[in-house]
Amino acid sequence: MASVAERLGRILEREAPTWGIDVVPPERRTLSGFDLAVLWGDLSVGLLVMVTGALLVPALGLRQALLAIVVGSVIGCAPLALVALAGQRERVPTMVLFRPVLGARGSFVPTALNVVQLVGWTAVEFWVMGEVANVASERLFGFDARNLWVAVVAVVCTVLALGGPILVVRRWLERFGIYVLIGSATWITAEVLRAGDLGALWRTEGDGGLPFWLAVDLVIVMPVSWLPLAADYSRFARPGSSAAAGTYAGYLVGNAWFYALGVLLALAAGATANAIGIGTAVVALAGGGVVLLALLVGESDNAFADIYSAAVSAQNAASDVPQRRLILFVGALGFLLALVFTMERYEFFLLLIGSVFVPLFGVFAADYFVRRRGRYREGALFGSPAVRWTAFVPWLVGFLLFHWSVPTGPRGWIDAVQTVFVEWLSLPFPLFGSRLGASVPSFVVAFALALVLPLGSSSNRRATR
Repeated sequence: MASVAERLGRILEREAPTWGIDVVPPERRTLSGFDLAVLWGDLSVGLLVMVTGALLVPALGLRQALLAIVVGSVIGCAPLALVALAGQRERVPTMVLFRPVLGARGSFVPTALNVVQLVGWTAVEFWVMGEVANVASERLFGFDARNLWVAVVAVVCTVLALGGPILVVRRWLERFGIYVLIGSATWITAEVLRAGDLGALWRTEGDGGLPFWLAVDLVIVMPVSWLPLAADYSRFARPGSSAAAGTYAGYLVGNAWFYALGVLLALAAGATANAIGIGTAVVALAGGGVVLLALLVGESDNAFADIYSAAVSAQNAASDVPQRRLILFVGALGFLLALVFTMERYEFFLLLIGSVFVPLFGVFAADYFVRRRGRYREGALFGSPAVRWTAFVPWLVGFLLFHWSVPTGPRGWIDAVQTVFVEWLSLPFPLFGSRLGASVPSFVVAFALALVLPLGSSSNRRATR
């Protein structure tokens, strides 16, 4: 076993040498805008996206749901592309990009939050793929072994993460994976369109209970959940390549397509908004478990990205720990969590991610694209002050505003936020809700405050690399 692991390690080091958080040198910048479009097109699709799409109905009708998907995708993909642009220019991972605005040690806060969310996403992806693979194996072979399938997908996705983004894009997606995914998605789309009465569905109004802008938030949150990962891959983009355009276009098309598929599966096939419900509907409509297994090809790359970027993000705080050791740890932890995961809090998990990273991007965008005019000077990334305390103020205000606009989470948390705004500040609760949702107000306020506050005020301690 040890010899197999050593042999695999030698192959990976030869084919896909790792790169930590240092500035990527020119010879390692090999990805084109098309490469990034393929990567993000693949990362934007999957079973979980369809599950989230199914959450929009029947509260919204088909027309409203599709409009929310378009609006949310157009808005949500913009910050993703901008972070990709910053990563291409500065040639460092996303968590390192936060050092100049939050401080070197201040960036450990989003680093910790990002690692937690990525480990959570890894567990969710393993759980979903294990459930769906089990549905397919029962359908095809009469074989029921969910935990075994979770273990299999955990091993496969962890090996992909060990290979790194260049190997995955060039050797896996562009040669095989993306074609399997597009083919299976096209077949499912054709079958679900044939199965449903689109005219009747188009005329049917929603049942209510989900405001339009909250639905938009549920669409925005998917590209936003990838914000902390965007620069991890665009740092390998060639100079002058269209990294931002590739990221935007790739994610926009896939996100809108699979959200719409989730809506149609729920309305036309009666699929429930969970992995088993979506998987069962796909099997029933698309003619067997083979198509479902093909979808797992696309889902595996989502888990790859979660594991890989969790390791890269962790290196922002622990640069001396080998990247591959971190990858193995994240993969193992995700597997253990997947064995006990349930989908009961999935919607809250999505909105919580949005409440953390939407205002954080507002602070970063104000500092990088306005104050710094889209470039960090030499030494800003690795010679930043330890903590820029004032930068945390707009981030925290944006976070609270998100939950004030759309109360989300456990009852105790909602009561605490309500106390802050209603009892302390004598303000209405919630504020925007159905009118503007939470993502747009949270971003705008965090962005504006970051421009007004003197973010350069910081402790005099200097962090070292």
